[in-house]
Amino acid sequence: MREEEKKRISQPTAIQKIFRKRWVFPAIYLVCAALILTAVLWFQSNDKNNPDGTDQFSEGTAYNGEEPAVEVSKQLENLEMPVVDPESVVVQTKYYDDKATKEEQEAALVFYNNTYHPNTGIDLVMKDGQSFDVVAAASGTVTKAEKDPILGYVVEIDHQDGLVTHYQSLADVGVESGDTVKQGDVIAKAGQSLFNQEAKTHVHFEVRQDGVPVNPNQFIGKPLTAVKEEAVNNSNESASESAANEEEQKEENASEEAEQSSEESKEKPAEDNSQDTEQDKKQEEPSSSSDASDLDTNA
Repeated sequence: MREEEKKRISQPTAIQKIFRKRWVFPAIYLVCAALILTAVLWFQSNDKNNPDGTDQFSEGTAYNGEEPAVEVSKQLENLEMPVVDPESVVVQTKYYDDKATKEEQEAALVFYNNTYHPNTGIDLVMKDGQSFDVVAAASGTVTKAEKDPILGYVVEIDHQDGLVTHYQSLADVGVESGDTVKQGDVIAKAGQSLFNQEAKTHVHFEVRQDGVPVNPNQFIGKPLTAVKEEAVNNSNESASESAANEEEQKEENASEEAEQSSEESKEKPAEDNSQDTEQDKKQEEPSSSSDASDLDTNA
């Protein structure tokens, strides 16, 4: 029994057999050295990329201070009514929409100088008819602030990407060209203009994308990027419509040409027949004259 126990105790395990081999410990030392060397080189490379010793990932941002900061809030803004309290105003004259009904289009006309003009924006008035503060519908840069003899004071604000808001019939303008305004900043007070005297004290508000007026009511409360997207969609639709019209015009021209060619082909045989009959008549006339001469000689 004792001999069997001694044999069991004396038998080495698999791990012990591995560690008894001569190459095990040198291999472990080499692996540890490689890991330590890799860690040292990694820390040194980080120190070279960040010589000031500041944490590049501090405060949860990757901004390194070299590139100019982009103001993202402008793109995230929703277009708002150009008044402090939208509930206190009403739309006196709506935007003239080509797709609206005939009655709505007539209501969106402005009479000036014995001529009716389509309204390219909306005219806002207070319910009590009093003057009110006009505010910036979105943040941007003032590109125009001047007095027009017909439109009253005019202010334009650029919001980048071709988007411009236009305000006219103003009084007491408080901004100048080149000023930077934020959404909701007061830029003027509502006034009057010769162009739309029927509206009395009001503000004429327009939204233009790449110089083309769009319906402001369609984009109130929507992101500024929606105006650009809608303009692109409209341009694509107009391009497809023009292409379809060109195809229809080509088909109409082709059908007209086919009809003309068929008519010409019908007329040509008739002319040829008439020419043939005339030639036949001419041929018969000499023969008749020759017969008459023969009769004379026989006589």
